[in-house]
Amino acid sequence: MRITVINPNTSQHMTDLIGQSARGVALPGTVIDAVCPDMGPASIESHYDEALSVPGLLARIESAERAGAEGHVIACFGDPGLDAARELATGPVVGIAEAAMRVATSLGRSFSVVTTLRRTCGRAWDLAERYGVRGFCAGVHACEVPVLDVDGCPELIAATCRSVLERDGSDVLVLGCAGMTSLCAKLSAELGVPVVDGVRSATLLVQSLVLMGLRTGKHGEFAAPPPKPYAGPLHGFGRG
Repeated sequence: MRITVINPNTSQHMTDLIGQSARGVALPGTVIDAVCPDMGPASIESHYDEALSVPGLLARIESAERAGAEGHVIACFGDPGLDAARELATGPVVGIAEAAMRVATSLGRSFSVVTTLRRTCGRAWDLAERYGVRGFCAGVHACEVPVLDVDGCPELIAATCRSVLERDGSDVLVLGCAGMTSLCAKLSAELGVPVVDGVRSATLLVQSLVLMGLRTGKHGEFAAPPPKPYAGPLHGFGRG
């Protein structure tokens, strides 16, 4: 089985950390290809960043499909381009926010999300609503650490997590950034609560779907994009 884990920003260091976490839960015989786009933002911290990350993400999905990937993980907590990726890909595509939030509902009555910047909290609330788990979400909180600095601020993130648990009284914590993936086990041990990382959750979910022979339904909304020309810099994205 071959699964592509796509970090939609262009940071190779962050991509390497994400790949290590995904490989840590890969089944024997599962190959994890951790990749990032050749074009797009260095980090995704705004709606603008998210929108401009999608073309590079879709280009990686398409090249992975040609290379034989059977499933894909979108490793950004905003789940950018998820619907478009499901149209484009043959195999299942799972975003890390969707996977983490759904896993968290199986581990307690409520969960809280700890994310990077305050300006991204609204997006997390929107996704909780979309995925039908808003009633489980006790809060979304920012540690005010930029995405590319997350790996170097474990103490600040841990302090934020402690404060969130006291404030919300939640049973589970969800890490709201793919760059936090390496902190998951340590935080869970220190805080004494389940801490859910979306990278591992999504990787395991995609593996399960592939093993069950399940793919995205292609008879309706997620059918392949209709063929048409694209103009300008997006010329190469035209179908047919």
